[in-house]
Amino acid sequence: MIDWILANQTLFNAGISTITVLVWILYAQLLYSGFRRQRTPRVIINRGRQKDLNALCIISNMSQEAIYVEYILATLRTSHGKVVMDVTDFERSSADVQHEDNDPADTAMAPSENLRDDTRQGPLLSGDFMHIGTFVDLANRLAREAGIKMRGDRPEGDIRLQCLSIQIIALYGPDSRPISATRDFNIQSDESGTTLTPTSWQTRQGVSYLHRRRLGKFVNKMNETNFSVSSSVRKQE
Repeated sequence: MIDWILANQTLFNAGISTITVLVWILYAQLLYSGFRRQRTPRVIINRGRQKDLNALCIISNMSQEAIYVEYILATLRTSHGKVVMDVTDFERSSADVQHEDNDPADTAMAPSENLRDDTRQGPLLSGDFMHIGTFVDLANRLAREAGIKMRGDRPEGDIRLQCLSIQIIALYGPDSRPISATRDFNIQSDESGTTLTPTSWQTRQGVSYLHRRRLGKFVNKMNETNFSVSSSVRKQE
């Protein structure tokens, strides 16, 4: 065996060098994969507390670092069209507005406390979560904007709710381009009630370079037009 190795020393050394290079490439690939996994943002959108439209819409930040939630868009698809709405800010009743008009000092004295009562925009720490209300509240809010008359969690007339989509647009890390997370929930109604079912088991993560570039242009367009709501729903008779 030793004589064979000595006789084929050049070939043997070349084989050892090749194996060493392959091991280092594999090791470098593992290091890069681990680093990329740590640097890739991951935001989860899910139901909470219940499985129907009365469930809470929960947003969890499973990234290694905090994210800054910039926009939350909700899309309600119906049998008569769809409506897209910016639901980042809480819906405010006329009573709340009247109270602020009567007591303007309350807002001036404690702006930081009132901010969390007005908007969901802001940082979400790693491992933290928040809820943006129930799905039925979101569906009713979008339905009102589209002129759809609701009775509880169901629309009046022959119109049918089909799907409710939630999209989070956020900033992560030093990159100025935003990321997104989107999940769709099918809505089905029958005699027993209304069910809410995710269309897939995971949240779609918009983190690729091309997606973030397109998303950045979309956010700029939203800022320029002061986007609030867009509806293609045919009005009920």
